[in-house]
Amino acid sequence: MTKLTRSLAIIGLASAMSLTAIPTFAAADTNQSIPQGVGSGVLNNTNYFGDLDPNTPVTIDIVMKLQNKNALAQFINQTTDPNSRNFRHYLSPTDFARQYAPSDAQVLAIVGYLKAFGIQSTVYPDHLIVTASGTAGQFNKAFSIVLKNATYHGKRFHATPQAPKAPSNIANDILCILGLSNYSDFHSNAIKRMDNGDTSTPTGPLNLTPQDLVSHYHVQPLYDKGATGAGQTIGIVTLADFNEQDAYDFWNQMGIHVKPSRITKVNVDGGSDWNGYDETSLDVEQSGALAPQANIRVYVAPNSDTGFVDGFAKAINDNQAQQISVSWGESETAISYLVQQQLETPEYAEVFNQLYMQAAAQGISMFAAAGDEGAYDAVREFGLSSGIPGAASLSVDNPADSPYITAAGGTTLPFHFHSSSTGLDVRNDAERAWGWDYLWQYFDARGLNDPNDWVNRYLVGGGGGFSQFFATPDYQRGVPGVNRYTGVKQFTPTADGSSLTRDAQPTIVTGTGQGRNLPDLSMNADPYTGYLVYFSDPGAPGTNAGFATYGGTSFVAPQLCGLSALINSSDQTRVGFWNPQIYRFALQKTSPFTPLNTTGPTNDNGFYTGKPGTVYNQATGLGIPDIAKLADAFAASRNHH
Repeated sequence: MTKLTRSLAIIGLASAMSLTAIPTFAAADTNQSIPQGVGSGVLNNTNYFGDLDPNTPVTIDIVMKLQNKNALAQFINQTTDPNSRNFRHYLSPTDFARQYAPSDAQVLAIVGYLKAFGIQSTVYPDHLIVTASGTAGQFNKAFSIVLKNATYHGKRFHATPQAPKAPSNIANDILCILGLSNYSDFHSNAIKRMDNGDTSTPTGPLNLTPQDLVSHYHVQPLYDKGATGAGQTIGIVTLADFNEQDAYDFWNQMGIHVKPSRITKVNVDGGSDWNGYDETSLDVEQSGALAPQANIRVYVAPNSDTGFVDGFAKAINDNQAQQISVSWGESETAISYLVQQQLETPEYAEVFNQLYMQAAAQGISMFAAAGDEGAYDAVREFGLSSGIPGAASLSVDNPADSPYITAAGGTTLPFHFHSSSTGLDVRNDAERAWGWDYLWQYFDARGLNDPNDWVNRYLVGGGGGFSQFFATPDYQRGVPGVNRYTGVKQFTPTADGSSLTRDAQPTIVTGTGQGRNLPDLSMNADPYTGYLVYFSDPGAPGTNAGFATYGGTSFVAPQLCGLSALINSSDQTRVGFWNPQIYRFALQKTSPFTPLNTTGPTNDNGFYTGKPGTVYNQATGLGIPDIAKLADAFAASRNHH
């Protein structure tokens, strides 16, 4: 994967400072360890097979520590509070850096230290990310390490078994280093509808279009008011390349008149390959269809820690998109396991959380897919036969777990089909939490009840549950249903939590949880009531082009991003960070949300279900939105201010 080599640049620093004033340090001064993604414990799990060629180009991210974090959190709350004088008053990236990031001097010290070894640096305007490019040999000397070739779980990558070191006055300002190991395992949250194996024809929504979403979630009143997304920019952070022409062809075939030449592709760190191009395609097509006159900036980054971080850093620091979505992620359980094996830094989740706090301070609405394995998010990475303790535990997805991003959950729309091969009727009579247990009897009748394949059928649904990384945010506290759950127990974990056995009958259980509750709200994401996606062969626009039907919370995140652009254009405003506002709206008599709070296996995501009378549950969050009413609620807040 080609990395972009950058010339030495200091972006956003005071003009009075010159590079000649940057201090330099000798390697002998190194004396303090810095957290990074690989340590000595990985020796038991990784096969090293020789030193990495010292001339190999390497790009890393040095992540700086956020300053005055409590004050920043308070400021973000004020931007969403109509009673505050800071309501919808946002910062620029340079304002953010000046108030909440390391100083010019702290950043210059790190840049100067790297320069002494011939390593070139780019500093993002927020002063949180220093992207450094050099050779393996240069980084070996700068951080007293030896980068090696390695394999782990069949993947080849480079890594170092030693902890990097730097002078204490440098190391104290660094949260962690990413990229000395380029091992990663991000996945998209999109699922193609599986052939049901017989000739039955479903009755109900099938092969949905953006117009179907507009009708079902009451979006049309915004268009009737003249809203089009004009003046707005949608940001997409993704880890796969795509054919821009596919999006234009999709909108044309949907009969949606869009702004011409609206897509700008931004290759970050050299861009990415085509693995997951269907994800990027649907992100652009869906978001752009709902806000047809908005611009779209697609940040395409390599599928690596540094690529993912730089994709967000670039999008947020560009500060051109008023809303950004992402549909890639990793389970908290997988991250914790990689930290335990010293394949990942313990500060990993906080790296992204810092950037999302910056986005909130700048008034950027952030959206992330909550995951497609229901309440068992980690089984996507591990399966049920890995033997890894906790692999089959209840878990949620990162980065949707951040308290500063809106987690997009999934539902299933009402539909019915009669299976000619089994004689069974499959029926959903009302919109429900997306969980494929409504298909289990049908799957059983077709002989598909194979634990080795449960991940693809029996454990599929909208992500939700409790974060183990982040505490319950203030905006969720006191909301009926938060930190209390009702579940439909249908599996029993093995003693070590590495696998599951299926229960004979579902039982209803209740309990309490703690941490950030996911998701925040939900819309249709089930592939059986899925949306049309249009794409052609990777890298060959127009070749073998056609439609396929997909689902996944991958749709909900970009759809919300497009709807955010529509809402902003409707009221000529910038609503900023959604979460504190939508939880406040949900407690009002005129709530724009319909809670899905029926209890039982007709409304669950594989475990979590609803409870009558509550406002929130961990299967669907606050429920499904009425977009016109939501836009009115945002507008009323501005009028109140």
